[in-house]
Amino acid sequence: MIAKYIKKRCFNSIFSSFISCLVGLFISLVIILSLSEKPFETLADFFTGVFSSPYYLGAMLNTASLFMWAGIGGAVAILSGNLNLGGEGQIYFSGFASAVILSCDFIPLNIRVFVALFTACFCGAISALVPALLKYFRGTSELLTSFLVSAMTIPLIDSAIAGRFRDSGRNLLATKPVPETLQLKSILEPSPLNISFFLAILFCCLIGVILYRTSKGRRFLLCGSAPEFAYYAGFPVAKNSFLGMIFSGMCHGLSGFFAVLGTFYTCHSGFYVGMGWNALSCALIARSNPFAVIPISFLLSWIFTAVDRTSMINGFTFDLEGLIQMAILFFISASFIRRKNGTSS
Repeated sequence: MIAKYIKKRCFNSIFSSFISCLVGLFISLVIILSLSEKPFETLADFFTGVFSSPYYLGAMLNTASLFMWAGIGGAVAILSGNLNLGGEGQIYFSGFASAVILSCDFIPLNIRVFVALFTACFCGAISALVPALLKYFRGTSELLTSFLVSAMTIPLIDSAIAGRFRDSGRNLLATKPVPETLQLKSILEPSPLNISFFLAILFCCLIGVILYRTSKGRRFLLCGSAPEFAYYAGFPVAKNSFLGMIFSGMCHGLSGFFAVLGTFYTCHSGFYVGMGWNALSCALIARSNPFAVIPISFLLSWIFTAVDRTSMINGFTFDLEGLIQMAILFFISASFIRRKNGTSS
């Protein structure tokens, strides 16, 4: 009975959420057609340009992998009854810590990656710990506290990168580069696509299997979707909510770790911008389904990569990607609130 209820709640009408992506795509096409000197050529290039070059194809797939790592964190948070709005701070903090650890000469080279991986997960979990504790003991909304913790973390890391941890040998506001022997090598040169792409897919599938195919996973889902029923059934609702928030922070930490190790090879100021919100969009569009996070990550990554490419080629002087992100988040939020209200009523 519980399995049937969970299946109905989590898999029903997933494809209806694609409307948010289509709205963002429609807005981008309208802007491109209205501002481009050769609108129809630009339109054709928008749909095919990403697949015409190994660099853009690899960049799209690599971006999708980063969306997956953080998106699964956002999905688990939602499934546990939370909404983690501190993803960008968690990604930034974990990426910064990873870059510092990976460039530390006193740590043996053969264990440095594992130390950095553990540190990234720890930093992401610590960033989510404060909102989780406040909700657990004081009943404070995690929406506000997770966002505030992120807003506090970001300027602190900015100042650290601009100060003590800045690589003085370069003009870029960034930490020391990751040693070349530790960097994840490209599997589709000259793009940054690396093996973390396949690891992200496996990770999403693993979390999906645990949640939907194990008894503990189903109880976890029930605690998030029907907390009152789960409470009277004797399930640890508050504990699962707490652990879900911590795990969400760890997943965002993994996104920051792989962004540094396989994409940027350093932690530069602002590398996190857009990653947290796009991952949250991915989780919301996928209806928090770990398996659906994979194709939604591909779709969003394709939209943003195509928009960036078109903006650069046509010399658009405004942030078209930010506008698309706003439109997608707006429609996702409206749909999410409507579902919540419908559930509560």
